[in-house]
Amino acid sequence: MSGELTYKQFPFLKDLGIEEDNLGCYNGKWFGNGAVYTSVNPTTGKAIARVKTGNKDDYESCLKAMEDAMKTWQAVPMPKRGEIVRQLGETMRAKKSQLGALISLEMGKIIAEGEGEVQEFIDICDYATGLSRTINGQVLPSERPGHTILEMWNPLGMVGVITAFNFPAAVCGWNSAISLICGNVQIWKGASSTSLVTLAVTRIIAEVLERNKLPGGIATTITGSGAAIGELFIKDHRLSMVSFTGSTEIGKRISSVVHERFGRTILELGGNNAIIVMDDGDLDLALRAILFSAVGTCGQRCTTTRRLILHEKVYDTVVSRLVNSYKQIRTGDPLDRNTLCGPLHTKSAVKEFTEGLKTIQEQGGKILSGGKVIERDGNFVEPTIVEINHTAPIVKTELFVPILYVLKCSSFEEAVQINNEVPQGLSSSLFSRSHEKIFSWIHSSGSDCGIVNVNIGTSGAEIGGAFGGEKETGGGRESGSDSWKQYMRRSTCTINFSKELPLAQGINFQ
Repeated sequence: MSGELTYKQFPFLKDLGIEEDNLGCYNGKWFGNGAVYTSVNPTTGKAIARVKTGNKDDYESCLKAMEDAMKTWQAVPMPKRGEIVRQLGETMRAKKSQLGALISLEMGKIIAEGEGEVQEFIDICDYATGLSRTINGQVLPSERPGHTILEMWNPLGMVGVITAFNFPAAVCGWNSAISLICGNVQIWKGASSTSLVTLAVTRIIAEVLERNKLPGGIATTITGSGAAIGELFIKDHRLSMVSFTGSTEIGKRISSVVHERFGRTILELGGNNAIIVMDDGDLDLALRAILFSAVGTCGQRCTTTRRLILHEKVYDTVVSRLVNSYKQIRTGDPLDRNTLCGPLHTKSAVKEFTEGLKTIQEQGGKILSGGKVIERDGNFVEPTIVEINHTAPIVKTELFVPILYVLKCSSFEEAVQINNEVPQGLSSSLFSRSHEKIFSWIHSSGSDCGIVNVNIGTSGAEIGGAFGGEKETGGGRESGSDSWKQYMRRSTCTINFSKELPLAQGINFQ
Protein backbone atom coordinates (compact mmCIF):
# COMPACT_ATOMS: atom_id res chain seq x y z
CA MET A 1 0.00 0.00 0.00
CA SER A 2 1.53 3.33 -1.08
CA GLY A 3 0.64 6.95 -1.82
CA GLU A 4 0.40 10.17 0.21
CA LEU A 5 -2.49 10.20 2.67
CA THR A 6 -4.18 13.00 4.62
CA TYR A 7 -5.14 10.65 7.46
CA LYS A 8 -3.19 12.55 10.13
CA GLN A 9 -5.15 15.74 9.48
CA PHE A 10 -8.26 14.17 11.00
CA PRO A 11 -7.64 13.00 14.59
CA PHE A 12 -11.21 11.72 15.00
CA LEU A 13 -10.33 8.82 12.68
CA LYS A 14 -8.09 7.34 15.39
CA ASP A 15 -10.97 7.53 17.87
CA LEU A 16 -13.04 5.35 15.50
CA GLY A 17 -10.32 2.72 15.09
CA ILE A 18 -9.43 3.84 11.55
CA GLU A 19 -5.74 3.68 10.58
CA GLU A 20 -3.85 4.68 7.45
CA ASP A 21 -4.10 1.06 6.30
CA ASN A 22 -7.10 -1.05 7.27
CA LEU A 23 -8.43 -4.57 6.82
CA GLY A 24 -11.88 -4.47 5.23
CA CYS A 25 -13.61 -7.66 6.41
CA TYR A 26 -14.94 -8.74 9.80
CA ASN A 27 -16.44 -12.02 11.01
CA GLY A 28 -15.20 -12.02 14.60
CA LYS A 29 -11.73 -11.11 13.44
CA TRP A 30 -10.42 -8.58 10.92
CA PHE A 31 -8.98 -9.73 7.61
CA GLY A 32 -8.96 -8.94 3.90
CA ASN A 33 -7.28 -10.49 0.87
CA GLY A 34 -8.75 -8.49 -2.00
CA ALA A 35 -7.70 -5.36 -3.83
CA VAL A 36 -6.65 -2.20 -2.00
CA TYR A 37 -9.16 0.65 -2.09
CA THR A 38 -8.08 4.21 -1.34
CA SER A 39 -10.76 6.42 0.17
CA VAL A 40 -10.86 9.96 -1.25
CA ASN A 41 -12.09 13.17 0.37
CA PRO A 42 -14.64 14.72 -2.04
CA THR A 43 -13.93 18.18 -0.59
CA THR A 44 -10.27 18.17 -1.64
CA GLY A 45 -9.85 15.22 -3.98
CA LYS A 46 -7.06 13.92 -1.74
CA ALA A 47 -6.64 10.41 -0.36
CA ILE A 48 -7.62 9.79 3.28
CA ALA A 49 -6.75 6.15 4.05
CA ARG A 50 -6.57 2.72 2.47
CA VAL A 51 -8.67 -0.43 2.88
CA LYS A 52 -7.74 -4.00 1.98
CA THR A 53 -11.05 -5.22 0.59
CA GLY A 54 -12.47 -8.73 0.47
CA ASN A 55 -12.54 -11.40 -2.21
CA LYS A 56 -14.61 -14.52 -2.82
CA ASP A 57 -12.74 -16.54 -0.18
CA ASP A 58 -13.27 -13.76 2.35
CA TYR A 59 -16.98 -13.78 1.54
CA GLU A 60 -17.08 -17.51 2.25
CA SER A 61 -15.31 -16.91 5.57
CA CYS A 62 -18.06 -14.47 6.52
CA LEU A 63 -20.83 -16.88 5.51
CA LYS A 64 -19.18 -19.73 7.46
CA ALA A 65 -19.03 -17.53 10.57
CA MET A 66 -22.71 -16.62 10.09
CA GLU A 67 -23.71 -20.27 9.81
CA ASP A 68 -21.78 -21.05 13.00
CA ALA A 69 -23.35 -18.12 14.89
CA MET A 70 -26.94 -18.49 13.70
CA LYS A 71 -28.21 -21.06 16.21
CA THR A 72 -26.50 -19.25 19.08
CA TRP A 73 -28.15 -15.95 18.17
CA GLN A 74 -31.59 -17.41 17.53
CA ALA A 75 -31.47 -19.13 20.93
CA VAL A 76 -31.12 -15.74 22.62
CA PRO A 77 -34.63 -14.55 23.67
CA MET A 78 -35.85 -11.64 21.58
CA PRO A 79 -35.88 -9.13 24.48
CA LYS A 80 -32.26 -10.09 25.20
CA ARG A 81 -31.42 -9.52 21.53
CA GLY A 82 -33.09 -6.15 22.00
CA GLU A 83 -30.73 -5.43 24.89
CA ILE A 84 -27.74 -6.02 22.61
CA VAL A 85 -29.22 -3.59 20.07
CA ARG A 86 -29.82 -1.08 22.89
CA GLN A 87 -26.13 -1.29 23.78
CA LEU A 88 -25.30 -0.77 20.11
CA GLY A 89 -27.29 2.47 20.14
CA GLU A 90 -25.59 3.62 23.35
CA THR A 91 -22.12 2.89 21.97
CA MET A 92 -23.06 4.73 18.78
CA ARG A 93 -24.29 7.67 20.89
CA ALA A 94 -20.92 7.91 22.63
CA LYS A 95 -19.17 8.28 19.27
CA LYS A 96 -21.80 10.39 17.50
CA SER A 97 -19.60 13.44 16.91
CA GLN A 98 -16.64 11.45 15.58
CA LEU A 99 -18.74 9.24 13.32
CA GLY A 100 -20.74 12.24 12.10
CA ALA A 101 -17.47 13.96 11.20
CA LEU A 102 -16.25 10.88 9.31
CA ILE A 103 -19.49 10.76 7.31
CA SER A 104 -19.01 14.43 6.37
CA LEU A 105 -15.37 13.85 5.50
CA GLU A 106 -15.83 10.76 3.34
CA MET A 107 -19.33 11.25 1.91
CA GLY A 108 -19.39 15.07 1.68
CA LYS A 109 -22.65 15.96 3.48
CA ILE A 110 -22.46 18.85 5.96
CA ILE A 111 -21.59 18.06 9.56
CA ALA A 112 -25.13 18.70 10.84
CA GLU A 113 -26.41 16.08 8.39
CA GLY A 114 -23.58 13.69 9.25
CA GLU A 115 -24.44 13.84 12.93
CA GLY A 116 -28.13 13.60 12.05
CA GLU A 117 -27.44 10.39 10.19
CA VAL A 118 -25.77 8.88 13.25
CA GLN A 119 -28.79 9.98 15.29
CA GLU A 120 -30.99 8.01 12.89
CA PHE A 121 -28.94 4.90 13.68
CA ILE A 122 -29.30 5.59 17.41
CA ASP A 123 -33.05 6.17 17.08
CA ILE A 124 -33.67 2.95 15.19
CA CYS A 125 -31.75 1.04 17.88
CA ASP A 126 -34.07 2.58 20.50
CA TYR A 127 -37.07 1.69 18.35
CA ALA A 128 -35.90 -1.89 17.79
CA THR A 129 -35.22 -2.35 21.51
CA GLY A 130 -38.85 -1.58 22.29
CA LEU A 131 -40.01 -3.66 19.36
CA SER A 132 -38.17 -6.68 20.76
CA ARG A 133 -40.77 -6.86 23.55
CA THR A 134 -43.84 -6.20 21.42
CA ILE A 135 -43.63 -8.31 18.24
CA ASN A 136 -46.72 -10.47 18.22
CA GLY A 137 -48.70 -12.82 16.01
CA GLN A 138 -52.42 -13.46 16.07
CA VAL A 139 -54.72 -16.02 17.64
CA LEU A 140 -57.51 -16.76 15.17
CA PRO A 141 -60.85 -18.56 15.62
CA SER A 142 -61.09 -22.05 14.19
CA GLU A 143 -64.29 -23.46 12.67
CA ARG A 144 -63.44 -26.84 14.20
CA PRO A 145 -64.30 -27.64 17.85
CA GLY A 146 -61.29 -28.08 20.10
CA HIS A 147 -58.94 -26.33 17.69
CA THR A 148 -56.97 -23.05 17.86
CA ILE A 149 -55.18 -21.24 15.04
CA LEU A 150 -52.25 -18.99 15.81
CA GLU A 151 -49.38 -17.30 13.97
CA MET A 152 -45.71 -17.71 14.81
CA TRP A 153 -43.00 -15.39 13.54
CA ASN A 154 -39.48 -16.81 13.24
CA PRO A 155 -36.19 -15.48 11.85
CA LEU A 156 -35.41 -15.80 8.17
CA GLY A 157 -31.88 -16.94 9.01
CA MET A 158 -29.10 -15.23 7.07
CA VAL A 159 -29.58 -11.90 5.31
CA GLY A 160 -27.42 -9.67 3.14
CA VAL A 161 -27.45 -5.88 3.31
CA ILE A 162 -26.00 -3.70 0.53
CA THR A 163 -26.06 0.04 1.22
CA ALA A 164 -25.30 3.17 -0.81
CA PHE A 165 -22.79 6.00 -0.39
CA ASN A 166 -25.28 8.74 0.46
CA PHE A 167 -26.36 7.28 3.82
CA PRO A 168 -23.37 5.07 4.64
CA ALA A 169 -24.34 4.50 8.29
CA ALA A 170 -28.09 5.07 8.72
CA VAL A 171 -29.34 2.56 6.14
CA CYS A 172 -27.20 -0.14 7.75
CA GLY A 173 -28.87 0.80 11.03
CA TRP A 174 -32.40 0.69 9.58
CA ASN A 175 -31.80 -2.88 8.45
CA SER A 176 -29.49 -4.21 11.14
CA ALA A 177 -31.30 -3.08 14.28
CA ILE A 178 -34.59 -4.64 13.25
CA SER A 179 -33.14 -7.70 11.53
CA LEU A 180 -30.95 -8.50 14.54
CA ILE A 181 -33.77 -8.36 17.09
CA CYS A 182 -35.73 -10.65 14.75
CA GLY A 183 -32.96 -13.22 15.20
CA ASN A 184 -31.17 -13.03 11.85
CA VAL A 185 -27.44 -13.00 11.26
CA GLN A 186 -26.15 -10.73 8.53
CA ILE A 187 -23.44 -9.77 6.09
CA TRP A 188 -23.13 -6.09 5.20
CA LYS A 189 -21.46 -4.50 2.20
CA GLY A 190 -21.34 -0.72 2.23
CA ALA A 191 -20.44 1.38 -0.79
CA SER A 192 -16.76 1.19 -1.69
CA SER A 193 -16.43 4.97 -1.74
CA THR A 194 -17.49 5.17 1.93
CA SER A 195 -15.48 2.19 3.12
CA LEU A 196 -14.09 4.03 6.15
CA VAL A 197 -17.61 4.67 7.45
CA THR A 198 -18.39 0.98 6.93
CA LEU A 199 -15.37 -0.01 8.98
CA ALA A 200 -16.09 2.51 11.75
CA VAL A 201 -19.69 1.32 12.13
CA THR A 202 -18.57 -2.32 12.06
CA ARG A 203 -16.04 -1.64 14.83
CA ILE A 204 -18.84 -0.26 17.01
CA ILE A 205 -21.00 -3.35 16.33
CA ALA A 206 -18.02 -5.64 16.97
CA GLU A 207 -17.27 -3.88 20.26
CA VAL A 208 -20.80 -4.61 21.52
CA LEU A 209 -20.72 -8.26 20.40
CA GLU A 210 -17.32 -8.86 21.96
CA ARG A 211 -18.32 -7.13 25.21
CA ASN A 212 -21.25 -9.55 25.49
CA LYS A 213 -19.14 -12.57 24.52
CA LEU A 214 -21.21 -13.15 21.39
CA PRO A 215 -19.79 -14.49 18.11
CA GLY A 216 -18.79 -11.95 15.47
CA GLY A 217 -20.58 -14.05 12.88
CA ILE A 218 -23.84 -12.45 14.05
CA ALA A 219 -22.96 -9.29 12.10
CA THR A 220 -20.24 -9.69 9.50
CA THR A 221 -18.91 -7.09 7.07
CA ILE A 222 -17.14 -7.25 3.74
CA THR A 223 -15.90 -4.35 1.62
CA GLY A 224 -15.41 -4.52 -2.11
CA SER A 225 -16.98 -3.63 -5.44
CA GLY A 226 -20.53 -4.43 -6.41
CA ALA A 227 -19.33 -6.40 -9.42
CA ALA A 228 -17.06 -8.60 -7.34
CA ILE A 229 -18.83 -8.89 -3.99
CA GLY A 230 -22.41 -7.79 -4.63
CA GLU A 231 -22.79 -10.54 -7.23
CA LEU A 232 -21.97 -13.13 -4.57
CA PHE A 233 -24.80 -11.81 -2.40
CA ILE A 234 -27.55 -12.01 -4.98
CA LYS A 235 -26.71 -15.49 -6.25
CA ASP A 236 -26.23 -17.09 -2.81
CA HIS A 237 -29.10 -19.41 -1.83
CA ARG A 238 -27.93 -19.24 1.77
CA LEU A 239 -29.03 -15.63 2.01
CA SER A 240 -32.79 -15.72 2.52
CA MET A 241 -33.08 -12.01 1.85
CA VAL A 242 -31.04 -9.26 0.20
CA SER A 243 -31.72 -5.66 1.13
CA PHE A 244 -30.36 -3.27 -1.50
CA THR A 245 -30.23 0.52 -1.61
CA GLY A 246 -29.06 2.02 -4.90
CA SER A 247 -29.98 2.64 -8.51
CA THR A 248 -33.10 1.35 -10.22
CA GLU A 249 -31.00 -0.25 -12.95
CA ILE A 250 -29.03 -2.41 -10.52
CA GLY A 251 -32.13 -3.01 -8.42
CA LYS A 252 -33.93 -4.56 -11.38
CA ARG A 253 -31.16 -7.09 -11.83
CA ILE A 254 -30.98 -7.90 -8.12
CA SER A 255 -34.74 -8.44 -8.05
CA SER A 256 -34.61 -10.75 -11.03
CA VAL A 257 -31.73 -12.88 -9.76
CA VAL A 258 -32.83 -13.13 -6.10
CA HIS A 259 -36.47 -13.86 -6.91
CA GLU A 260 -35.44 -16.46 -9.47
CA ARG A 261 -33.95 -18.43 -6.58
CA PHE A 262 -37.08 -17.66 -4.48
CA GLY A 263 -35.24 -15.30 -2.14
CA ARG A 264 -36.67 -12.10 -0.71
CA THR A 265 -35.63 -8.54 -1.45
CA ILE A 266 -36.04 -5.13 0.09
CA LEU A 267 -35.35 -2.61 -2.66
CA GLU A 268 -34.86 1.11 -2.04
CA LEU A 269 -34.18 2.52 -5.49
CA GLY A 270 -34.66 5.77 -7.39
CA GLY A 271 -36.72 8.78 -6.39
CA ASN A 272 -37.90 11.68 -8.54
CA ASN A 273 -39.70 13.55 -5.83
CA ALA A 274 -42.03 16.52 -6.18
CA ILE A 275 -43.28 19.32 -3.97
CA ILE A 276 -46.58 20.87 -5.01
CA VAL A 277 -47.30 24.43 -3.85
CA MET A 278 -50.92 25.47 -4.38
CA ASP A 279 -52.19 29.04 -4.44
CA ASP A 280 -53.56 28.59 -0.89
CA GLY A 281 -50.27 27.24 0.48
CA ASP A 282 -48.10 28.87 3.15
CA LEU A 283 -45.31 30.24 0.94
CA ASP A 284 -42.89 31.02 3.78
CA LEU A 285 -43.18 27.47 5.06
CA ALA A 286 -42.91 26.04 1.56
CA LEU A 287 -39.76 27.98 0.69
CA ARG A 288 -37.94 26.76 3.78
CA ALA A 289 -38.94 23.17 3.03
CA ILE A 290 -37.98 23.43 -0.64
CA LEU A 291 -34.54 24.81 0.15
CA PHE A 292 -33.46 21.93 2.39
CA SER A 293 -35.22 19.24 0.38
CA ALA A 294 -33.58 20.39 -2.87
CA VAL A 295 -30.12 21.44 -1.63
CA GLY A 296 -29.51 19.18 1.39
CA THR A 297 -26.75 16.59 0.86
CA CYS A 298 -26.00 18.48 -2.38
CA GLY A 299 -29.02 16.84 -3.99
CA GLN A 300 -27.81 13.31 -3.22
CA ARG A 301 -30.68 12.03 -1.09
CA CYS A 302 -33.13 9.53 -2.52
CA THR A 303 -35.79 11.86 -1.06
CA THR A 304 -34.30 15.04 -2.59
CA THR A 305 -36.87 17.30 -4.23
CA ARG A 306 -36.23 17.12 -8.00
CA ARG A 307 -39.48 18.72 -9.20
CA LEU A 308 -41.25 21.80 -7.87
CA ILE A 309 -44.82 22.03 -9.15
CA LEU A 310 -46.16 25.56 -8.64
CA HIS A 311 -49.67 26.86 -9.15
CA GLU A 312 -49.62 29.57 -11.79
CA LYS A 313 -50.92 32.18 -9.30
CA VAL A 314 -47.85 31.79 -7.03
CA TYR A 315 -45.33 30.69 -9.67
CA ASP A 316 -43.53 34.01 -10.20
CA THR A 317 -43.44 34.85 -6.48
CA VAL A 318 -42.04 31.49 -5.41
CA VAL A 319 -39.47 31.32 -8.22
CA SER A 320 -38.24 34.86 -7.52
CA ARG A 321 -37.84 34.21 -3.80
CA LEU A 322 -36.24 30.82 -4.40
CA VAL A 323 -33.66 32.24 -6.82
CA ASN A 324 -32.78 34.87 -4.22
CA SER A 325 -32.41 32.18 -1.54
CA TYR A 326 -30.13 30.07 -3.76
CA LYS A 327 -27.76 33.05 -4.04
CA GLN A 328 -27.27 32.90 -0.27
CA ILE A 329 -26.36 29.20 -0.03
CA ARG A 330 -22.93 28.83 1.55
CA THR A 331 -21.04 26.12 -0.36
CA GLY A 332 -17.78 24.74 1.00
CA ASP A 333 -16.08 22.34 3.42
CA PRO A 334 -18.80 20.17 4.99
CA LEU A 335 -16.83 20.01 8.27
CA ASP A 336 -17.27 23.79 8.62
CA ARG A 337 -20.52 24.35 10.53
CA ASN A 338 -21.23 27.51 8.51
CA THR A 339 -21.47 25.48 5.29
CA LEU A 340 -24.94 24.63 3.95
CA CYS A 341 -23.92 22.64 0.86
CA GLY A 342 -20.90 20.39 0.54
CA PRO A 343 -19.43 18.74 -2.55
CA LEU A 344 -20.80 16.06 -4.81
CA HIS A 345 -19.47 12.68 -3.79
CA THR A 346 -17.46 11.81 -6.91
CA LYS A 347 -16.06 13.23 -10.14
CA SER A 348 -18.55 11.09 -12.04
CA ALA A 349 -21.36 12.96 -10.26
CA VAL A 350 -19.88 16.26 -11.49
CA LYS A 351 -19.97 14.82 -15.00
CA GLU A 352 -23.62 13.80 -14.47
CA PHE A 353 -24.34 17.40 -13.43
CA THR A 354 -22.74 18.98 -16.53
CA GLU A 355 -24.11 16.45 -19.01
CA GLY A 356 -27.53 16.63 -17.39
CA LEU A 357 -27.67 20.40 -17.79
CA LYS A 358 -26.65 20.08 -21.43
CA THR A 359 -29.53 17.67 -22.06
CA ILE A 360 -31.92 19.92 -20.13
CA GLN A 361 -31.08 22.89 -22.33
CA GLU A 362 -31.41 20.78 -25.47
CA GLN A 363 -34.93 19.89 -24.31
CA GLY A 364 -35.98 23.49 -23.79
CA GLY A 365 -34.93 24.02 -20.18
CA LYS A 366 -33.79 27.43 -18.99
CA ILE A 367 -31.29 27.85 -16.14
CA LEU A 368 -32.63 30.37 -13.61
CA SER A 369 -29.91 30.01 -10.99
CA GLY A 370 -26.58 28.20 -10.68
CA GLY A 371 -25.61 25.79 -13.43
CA LYS A 372 -21.82 25.93 -13.06
CA VAL A 373 -19.03 23.74 -11.75
CA ILE A 374 -17.18 25.67 -9.04
CA GLU A 375 -13.50 26.06 -9.87
CA ARG A 376 -11.77 24.81 -6.73
CA ASP A 377 -10.42 21.55 -5.33
CA GLY A 378 -12.97 18.80 -4.85
CA ASN A 379 -16.32 18.11 -6.50
CA PHE A 380 -18.23 21.37 -6.04
CA VAL A 381 -21.10 22.57 -8.20
CA GLU A 382 -23.67 25.32 -7.88
CA PRO A 383 -27.13 24.19 -6.74
CA THR A 384 -29.28 24.86 -9.78
CA ILE A 385 -32.85 25.86 -10.60
CA VAL A 386 -34.20 25.08 -14.06
CA GLU A 387 -37.46 26.19 -15.65
CA ILE A 388 -38.77 23.46 -17.94
CA ASN A 389 -41.95 21.86 -19.25
CA HIS A 390 -43.02 18.74 -17.36
CA THR A 391 -43.28 16.85 -20.67
CA ALA A 392 -39.53 17.07 -21.33
CA PRO A 393 -38.12 13.51 -21.23
CA ILE A 394 -35.27 14.49 -18.89
CA VAL A 395 -37.80 15.39 -16.17
CA LYS A 396 -38.76 11.73 -15.87
CA THR A 397 -35.13 10.75 -15.27
CA GLU A 398 -33.59 11.05 -11.82
CA LEU A 399 -30.35 13.05 -11.88
CA PHE A 400 -28.63 12.48 -8.53
CA VAL A 401 -27.31 16.04 -8.35
CA PRO A 402 -28.66 19.41 -7.07
CA ILE A 403 -30.83 20.33 -10.05
CA LEU A 404 -34.38 21.46 -9.28
CA TYR A 405 -37.01 21.64 -12.03
CA VAL A 406 -39.72 24.28 -11.63
CA LEU A 407 -42.97 23.31 -13.35
CA LYS A 408 -46.23 25.24 -13.70
CA CYS A 409 -49.76 23.94 -13.13
CA SER A 410 -53.20 25.54 -13.26
CA SER A 411 -55.12 23.26 -10.87
CA PHE A 412 -54.72 20.74 -8.08
CA GLU A 413 -55.79 17.93 -10.40
CA GLU A 414 -53.09 18.86 -12.92
CA ALA A 415 -50.49 19.03 -10.16
CA VAL A 416 -51.33 15.49 -9.01
CA GLN A 417 -51.14 14.26 -12.58
CA ILE A 418 -47.66 15.78 -12.99
CA ASN A 419 -46.55 14.31 -9.68
CA ASN A 420 -47.66 10.81 -10.71
CA GLU A 421 -46.47 10.77 -14.32
CA VAL A 422 -42.86 9.81 -13.57
CA PRO A 423 -41.80 6.15 -13.26
CA GLN A 424 -40.45 6.63 -9.72
CA GLY A 425 -42.66 6.77 -6.63
CA LEU A 426 -40.74 7.50 -3.44
CA SER A 427 -41.59 10.81 -1.77
CA SER A 428 -44.02 13.66 -2.45
CA SER A 429 -45.36 16.72 -0.68
CA LEU A 430 -48.28 19.15 -0.93
CA PHE A 431 -48.45 22.67 0.48
CA SER A 432 -52.07 23.69 0.91
CA ARG A 433 -54.46 24.84 3.64
CA SER A 434 -57.46 23.19 1.98
CA HIS A 435 -58.79 20.12 3.80
CA GLU A 436 -60.36 18.98 0.57
CA LYS A 437 -57.01 19.05 -1.26
CA ILE A 438 -55.10 17.54 1.66
CA PHE A 439 -57.37 14.52 2.02
CA SER A 440 -57.59 14.08 -1.76
CA TRP A 441 -53.78 14.12 -1.83
CA ILE A 442 -53.40 11.25 0.64
CA HIS A 443 -56.34 9.33 -0.86
CA SER A 444 -56.17 6.77 -3.68
CA SER A 445 -56.82 9.56 -6.19
CA GLY A 446 -53.82 11.54 -4.94
CA SER A 447 -50.09 10.86 -4.79
CA ASP A 448 -48.94 7.39 -5.88
CA CYS A 449 -45.78 7.53 -3.77
CA GLY A 450 -44.80 5.57 -0.68
CA ILE A 451 -44.23 8.80 1.27
CA VAL A 452 -47.05 11.34 0.98
CA ASN A 453 -46.43 14.52 2.99
CA VAL A 454 -48.43 17.65 3.69
CA ASN A 455 -46.85 21.02 4.52
CA ILE A 456 -43.37 19.57 4.99
CA GLY A 457 -40.68 18.76 2.43
CA THR A 458 -39.89 15.45 0.76
CA SER A 459 -36.81 14.79 2.92
CA GLY A 460 -36.50 13.99 6.59
CA ALA A 461 -38.43 10.76 7.15
CA GLU A 462 -38.64 9.65 10.78
CA ILE A 463 -37.78 6.12 11.88
CA GLY A 464 -41.24 5.40 13.33
CA GLY A 465 -42.86 5.15 9.91
CA ALA A 466 -42.04 2.61 7.22
CA PHE A 467 -39.69 4.09 4.62
CA GLY A 468 -39.89 3.20 0.93
CA GLY A 469 -41.70 3.78 -2.32
CA GLU A 470 -43.69 2.36 -5.20
CA LYS A 471 -43.14 1.75 -8.95
CA GLU A 472 -39.45 1.91 -9.92
CA THR A 473 -38.53 2.84 -6.35
CA GLY A 474 -38.83 -0.88 -5.67
CA GLY A 475 -41.72 -1.29 -3.25
CA GLY A 476 -39.50 -2.10 -0.27
CA ARG A 477 -40.03 -0.82 3.27
CA GLU A 478 -37.44 -0.29 5.98
CA SER A 479 -37.33 1.18 9.47
CA GLY A 480 -40.63 1.55 11.38
CA SER A 481 -44.28 0.46 11.31
CA ASP A 482 -44.53 -3.28 10.51
CA SER A 483 -41.44 -3.45 8.30
CA TRP A 484 -40.07 -6.04 10.77
CA LYS A 485 -42.28 -8.61 9.02
CA GLN A 486 -39.93 -8.58 6.03
CA TYR A 487 -37.12 -9.94 8.22
CA MET A 488 -39.16 -12.88 9.54
CA ARG A 489 -41.11 -15.84 8.22
CA ARG A 490 -44.69 -16.47 9.32
CA SER A 491 -46.11 -19.87 10.20
CA THR A 492 -49.85 -20.45 10.55
CA CYS A 493 -50.24 -23.08 13.27
CA THR A 494 -53.41 -25.09 13.90
CA ILE A 495 -53.46 -26.89 17.24
CA ASN A 496 -55.96 -29.66 17.98
CA PHE A 497 -56.47 -29.99 21.74
CA SER A 498 -59.49 -32.30 21.41
CA LYS A 499 -59.76 -36.06 20.96
CA GLU A 500 -61.61 -35.73 17.65
CA LEU A 501 -60.31 -35.09 14.15
CA PRO A 502 -62.89 -32.99 12.30
CA LEU A 503 -61.85 -31.73 8.85
CA ALA A 504 -62.24 -28.17 7.68
CA GLN A 505 -65.12 -27.11 5.44
CA GLY A 506 -67.19 -29.95 6.89
CA ILE A 507 -65.48 -32.61 4.77
CA ASN A 508 -66.39 -36.14 5.78
CA PHE A 509 -63.66 -38.69 5.00
CA GLN A 510 -64.82 -41.88 6.78
